[in-house]
Amino acid sequence: MRCPTSTRAMRHRASGRRPRRWWRRRRGGTGRRRTTSATCRRTTTAPSSCLTAASSQTEIMRNEFERLAARQPLELLSMKRYELPAPSSGQKNDITAWQECVNNSMAQLEHQAVRIENLELMSQHGCNAWKVYNEHLVHMIEQAQKELQKLRKNIQDLNWQRKNMQLTAGAKLREMESTWVSLVSKNYEIERTIVQLENEISQIKQQHGEANKENIQQDFQ
Repeated sequence: MRCPTSTRAMRHRASGRRPRRWWRRRRGGTGRRRTTSATCRRTTTAPSSCLTAASSQTEIMRNEFERLAARQPLELLSMKRYELPAPSSGQKNDITAWQECVNNSMAQLEHQAVRIENLELMSQHGCNAWKVYNEHLVHMIEQAQKELQKLRKNIQDLNWQRKNMQLTAGAKLREMESTWVSLVSKNYEIERTIVQLENEISQIKQQHGEANKENIQQDFQ
């Protein structure tokens, strides 16, 4: 295969025209495949008006779109609740500030103790809990397989019933068809016999008419 760049360049050189920078167009992609952000940048309206047009957006999504429109950086995960700051230099002698720091440290300590307790409980009972959960899943799978086998059996029985009904109906239809053929044949024979009888009757009538004419002529003579 030839490279499209070299082929187009040769054609433009032969025609004397300047080659178009088609690679610039391809780098941006077609109009149908442009992203929403690129479309908003090309338009004169603000990006927020393009992004918040959908009515199905939640409040969190709207706030995030507004942040993107304002070009604000993403807020990092706040770790203030895990910090233990000391009182500021202006509050070194403030008992209330120190009391708040002590309360914060006690809350953090209790939180860590609860986490440790949860980890110990999980290490002691987590395996058994997972075993019970797995047994429950196995029981659910067995029940589902039983239901599946039952449904398959019902489907098979229903198919056999339909097959037997169709076979019985087919035999009955064939019997009725043979009866219909025999009746049609009898009707044809009866019609043919009637036509023959009508022909014979017409011939007899014609012979009697001719005989009567001869008798009448003999009487006049």
